[in-house]
Amino acid sequence: MRKTQTLESGKYYHIYNRGINSENLFKENRNHEYFLMLYTKHIDPIAETLAWCLLKNHFHLLVRIKTFEEILKTHKEHEIKKIIPPHQSFGNLFNSYTKAINKGYNRHGALFERPFRRKLIDNDAYLRSVIKYIHYNPVNHGFCDHPIEYPWSSYLTCISEKPTKLKREKVLLLFKNTDNLKTFHDQRENFASLEEFLNL
Repeated sequence: MRKTQTLESGKYYHIYNRGINSENLFKENRNHEYFLMLYTKHIDPIAETLAWCLLKNHFHLLVRIKTFEEILKTHKEHEIKKIIPPHQSFGNLFNSYTKAINKGYNRHGALFERPFRRKLIDNDAYLRSVIKYIHYNPVNHGFCDHPIEYPWSSYLTCISEKPTKLKREKVLLLFKNTDNLKTFHDQRENFASLEEFLNL
């Protein structure tokens, strides 16, 4: 049984998981929308999101876990006692989504593999690679030819100027500017070594 890594405050993590027995997590568009709504509820208060992608039977997230002080700033005083460990917030997200899918599709039992996977990202080069890897997942799985064509990832948000909760400024700083981000994503890349490291 693999050791589960603790989510430490102030650090960046690539978080990913898939459906149990490779079952589809997202059967139709409204499932993606509902997952993102739950994500806003459970994860936005405890983490900053730099990239995400939802595919049929798995997902990828790139987050920075907020410090306790940062979390306190987003909570009202009477809510302070409700602050829970970051891994529990993710667990609550997955449990809530599982209950909704089970109810909506007349199924029962676990939906996600457990525990959810997480990898610490400790340098900017690795951050850039993971952002591109996440955005390129739909291309790698044959859903499209370029990340710009896929609606259920953060790539379109990264190159947009519309208001967003995504930490777009941090992402653009990693690539210096939007044009460099686009150029970086236009270049095909073999992610075999990264996938081997992630044990995918």
